[in-house]
Amino acid sequence: MATVVDVSSKESVKKLVTSIQTRYFQPPSVCVNTAGITQDNFLLNMEEDQFDRVIQVNLKGSFLVTQAVAQALVACGAPKGSIITVGSIVGKVGNIGQVNYSASKAGVEGLTRTAAKELSRFGIRCNCVLPGFISTPMTDKVPEKVINKMKSLVPLGRMGEPAEVADVCAFLASDDSRYVTGTSVEVTGGLFIG
Repeated sequence: MATVVDVSSKESVKKLVTSIQTRYFQPPSVCVNTAGITQDNFLLNMEEDQFDRVIQVNLKGSFLVTQAVAQALVACGAPKGSIITVGSIVGKVGNIGQVNYSASKAGVEGLTRTAAKELSRFGIRCNCVLPGFISTPMTDKVPEKVINKMKSLVPLGRMGEPAEVADVCAFLASDDSRYVTGTSVEVTGGLFIG
């Protein structure tokens, strides 16, 4: 089922969850919040709308989707669920030119931990995945010189692949992680290990 959703709109998110329940006769038992954007600029030059839009999509979007899915799971008495958010290692360590993105992803991690504390009594696990430098359309815009510099900082010596992030999400969605909640899993190739 493919659909377009504005994750920063409560109405749009609610419509999505309702359509899933209508089609499959139950709410989603697994949710992976992956929506995210960047609008990079230095702190001194960033426009307020650049900051706001990234927060709306990355942080507010994760909140609205998590809330809607959790409400649906609780309302139907589902015995379990897994909500996975995608943060970023940048939310932990910051990054030059990404004050909005860093703040949004730090917020996603805090949101996830709080959701885990509140929702565990309903059998809903909440975890966060923190990708490092992953080869995606977002990084396609980064100059090769910068990419090479970043690779040199990664102990594994390369950028990650989307499938490597997806594998961690699949684990967190599965019963193999049934005793894992409120945690953040770094998928960084060892970046920033010390």
